[in-house]
Amino acid sequence: MATAVPAERDAVARAFTGDVLAVGVGPARAAAGTATALARAPYDLVVSAGIGGGFAPHAPVGSLVVADEITAADLGAETPEGFLPVTELGFGTVTHRPPRSLVRALAEATGARTGAVLTVSTVTGTAARATALRERHPTALAEAMEGFGVAEAAALHGVPVLEIRAVSNPVGPRDRAAWRIGEALAALTEGFGKLTPVLESWKSA
Repeated sequence: MATAVPAERDAVARAFTGDVLAVGVGPARAAAGTATALARAPYDLVVSAGIGGGFAPHAPVGSLVVADEITAADLGAETPEGFLPVTELGFGTVTHRPPRSLVRALAEATGARTGAVLTVSTVTGTAARATALRERHPTALAEAMEGFGVAEAAALHGVPVLEIRAVSNPVGPRDRAAWRIGEALAALTEGFGKLTPVLESWKSA
């Protein structure tokens, strides 16, 4: 289990007894921390977990999102014609897809919404950018900063990956007064209380 910061790690650990590591903020730190952990010990599954922004009205504050795709939303190039993902530049990847059966089972166990979770290096702070992201990624429910980095490390080690986010704020204009971090952390703990049996049964299958 890979979170960005200790507060997320502790929220997950209150309901999950496996290894939970705070690997750092941002895709690069998350990738490095996850790759280091995978090099030290074998794992059957890697989960990027934490809080994040939700695209209103699809993922309201306090809701839980399970990614059916983990996408790097700003890995590419800005051009006069618009944004081009790195794949259209002829190299790299921008999306990892978790196991469908596991995503479905987790959603059923928790009532979580399923959709794309976007990884960004710069958190969205305007309505215009939020709109642009949803236009490019119509199934996006949430954004965070670590999922794609965790997924890249997992892919290099041949390990499947999940991303689970509890929504702490709407994606859009930056308004710290509207953030509900405590509520989101509580939702993360509650979600993992329901997720743990599913993860354990999948691991033993």
